[in-house]
Amino acid sequence: MRPIVIMPLYNEEETLERVLEEVRRYTSARILVVNDGSTDGSAAILRRPLPDLEVITHAQNEGYGQSLIDGFHYAVQARYDVAVTIDCDLQHEPRLIPRFLEAASGADIVSGSRYLRAAVGVQDPPPPDRQQINAEITRIINDLTGYRLTDAWCGFKAYRVAGLARMTLDERSYGMPLQVWIQAARLGLTVTELLVPRIYKNPGRRFWGGLDDPAARRAYYLSIIDREVSRWRNSS
Repeated sequence: MRPIVIMPLYNEEETLERVLEEVRRYTSARILVVNDGSTDGSAAILRRPLPDLEVITHAQNEGYGQSLIDGFHYAVQARYDVAVTIDCDLQHEPRLIPRFLEAASGADIVSGSRYLRAAVGVQDPPPPDRQQINAEITRIINDLTGYRLTDAWCGFKAYRVAGLARMTLDERSYGMPLQVWIQAARLGLTVTELLVPRIYKNPGRRFWGGLDDPAARRAYYLSIIDREVSRWRNSS
């Protein structure tokens, strides 16, 4: 199995070096960082020597979704077998990468969940508006897809690249994972969840693209779901 670790990056100079070191500690897979127009010192950190590191740089900020889409395209073109996605802000623990890779042998998508009933140990309380929207959107996705997700939003995942190659993803912002779930169901892809700690290093962190307002964020997510469902019906 040829794995790749994809890391979307935007202004994470304070945590980037540590995350890179931790990822390399727990896997020998190629690391692909998609630097989404960072304006801090992240680019300088990425110029330091690190074995098997590849960098894609956006000249300006294009969005979280676009960073993942570019990473997926790279994984497909380079014929990797499994792609693990992990954030650069220390909210995902690189020590769990081997578990994601192992679980990917039995599912097309292995999705981290911060809300599995089996969760133990220290769990940071989520910001109330995020928890409420997460729960609502997760219920809607489950109703539409038949999946039994407990967390539709965790960015820590492993994907079989063959499944990604069959998707048509074009949502550039935070709502892109909703496209993944609906398209995965349409394609008949299998999904499992893996327990991950609930860590909020910066619960007050702002959203890109005017989505700080919970009502606006909820409306945006619902619009993506409506669009994907319409695509699904039109393709039937």
